[in-house]
Amino acid sequence: MNNKENTYSFKYFFNNYRNRYLLGVVWLVLVDVLQLVIPWLLGDFTDRLQLKTIQMRGIIYYALIIIGVAILTAIFRYLWRLYIVGTSQLLEKQIRENFYNHLLKLSTNYFNEQKTGDLMAHATNDIKAVRQAMGPGVVMFFDALFLTVATITILLFKIDIRLTLIALIPLPFLAIISTYFSKSIHEKFTAVQEAFSNLTDKVQENFSGIRVIKAFTQEDKEIEKFASANKLNFEKNIDLIKTWGLFHPMIQFITALSFLIVIWYGGTLVIQGIISLGDFVAFNSYLGLLTWPMMAVGFVINLIQRGTASLKRLNKIFAEEEEIYDKNVLDIDSIEGKIEFNNLSFRYNEKEEYVLKNINLEINPGETTGFLGRTGTGKTTIVNLLLRLFNVNDNEILIDGYDINSLSIKLLREEIGIVPQDNFLFSSTIADNIAFFDPVNTDRKEVEKAAKITEIYDDIMEFPNGFDTILGERGVTLSGGQKQRISMARALIKKPKILILDDSFSAVDTQTEEKILNNLRPVMKNRTVILISHRISTLKNTDKIFVLDEGQILERGTHEELIENQQLYYDIFQKQQLEEKIANIN
Repeated sequence: MNNKENTYSFKYFFNNYRNRYLLGVVWLVLVDVLQLVIPWLLGDFTDRLQLKTIQMRGIIYYALIIIGVAILTAIFRYLWRLYIVGTSQLLEKQIRENFYNHLLKLSTNYFNEQKTGDLMAHATNDIKAVRQAMGPGVVMFFDALFLTVATITILLFKIDIRLTLIALIPLPFLAIISTYFSKSIHEKFTAVQEAFSNLTDKVQENFSGIRVIKAFTQEDKEIEKFASANKLNFEKNIDLIKTWGLFHPMIQFITALSFLIVIWYGGTLVIQGIISLGDFVAFNSYLGLLTWPMMAVGFVINLIQRGTASLKRLNKIFAEEEEIYDKNVLDIDSIEGKIEFNNLSFRYNEKEEYVLKNINLEINPGETTGFLGRTGTGKTTIVNLLLRLFNVNDNEILIDGYDINSLSIKLLREEIGIVPQDNFLFSSTIADNIAFFDPVNTDRKEVEKAAKITEIYDDIMEFPNGFDTILGERGVTLSGGQKQRISMARALIKKPKILILDDSFSAVDTQTEEKILNNLRPVMKNRTVILISHRISTLKNTDKIFVLDEGQILERGTHEELIENQQLYYDIFQKQQLEEKIANIN
């Protein structure tokens, strides 16, 4: 959906579920009609008892009618719950799915700027608040509206107009109080949501970084920070509860005034014979029915205010534009893997300096190319641009001679296998993580073959459940080297035309690295391979090497050519040779 379609409102929900809501309101009104019958029956029954014009058969008759009304009320109440509350659940499901889909379409830059706790709060509390406004809120609104109009009409025309008008004197005060409190409730609920977001983010961050916290013995300080966030959340909730707690008793007090008026003035009318005892009983019963709508005003305002605040927060996210999307794509089924950069310069936003400057390079299909450079020189940025995680200008990057912007994102990312620096693993089995690209059509033999190529097979088989071992969150139960090799197996099993290994041997010892590289040679023959590393031992056998420095290509050539140049590559090589000799001596 586009952004306009993703902008929700209560009107939008009613229009999309009009028939279900109408049916639900019909069943709700029928329940209210049946509720209005009971006071009339009680009044009539009281008058008959007072006049002694009713026999046991009549008493049974009244009892059967009341039982019948109760049964029908139960059936109709079930139906309105099914159609109104059930519809609000459908609505919640729709919003949550669209919210999740929308988030996945947003660029990685958006998630760099947003806190996970905030997004989780939107996906839980905010959507729940909208559902309550469109479920219980709708029920209370129509219930209160119909009962109020119907009850007041009956009191005016069937019992006594004077008693009714006097009993309803407190109602205008109720409207004034509700209006006064509504704005305050809205503001305080927004503050509660923000405090909860902050608390959720703190918890999520601490759980994700639990090993770092323990390694630096920061448990006590993090507990203090959590207590501070929890205290803020508590205070904001108490502030809301105080307002809501004051609002509710005031509604009840005004309702009690109506009963006081009825007992005083209504009792006088009964004594004077103006109304019957049955009418007095019926009036009090109807006034009891009117009590709920008077109280419901507060509930409805509270739910609507919360729902409105939450919709505003959700719509702000839905209004976020997709930065990366297909536009005028070519009808191409596959790629060969030729990569060209034409005078590319890139920066992540206008406020920052350029990360890459005037990059010109060409990588032919089937070639293995290495990238070397200090941290922060733009090596990983090149990978991100090839995956179209960020936009570039037209014709700055070409794949097989086609502008990268003219290729579909799905095709591009399916044909590129990447092992990123941050080796993210899911909380599922090792086999599922390796077969992540196509779990349905990938058999166990393919999974095992990929594991053997990356030298992780023996490690996996040492686990009690082998490939069926369930990993902890983000693969926390594995070492860094094991995570890298499983991620590498996951990339290989795609059989991509372009394979990118971004510093994928940093947590692996040199002997294991050499074994993996030897295993990869048959795989590399028919693929374009990009190796990014700080180790020259990883890159020395590649077809060509690009040395980056401060976002620019400083050197290019084979290992031998770069050694002869005696520039940055040579300096790094000499340093690493010396480090290796020292390590061997130790």
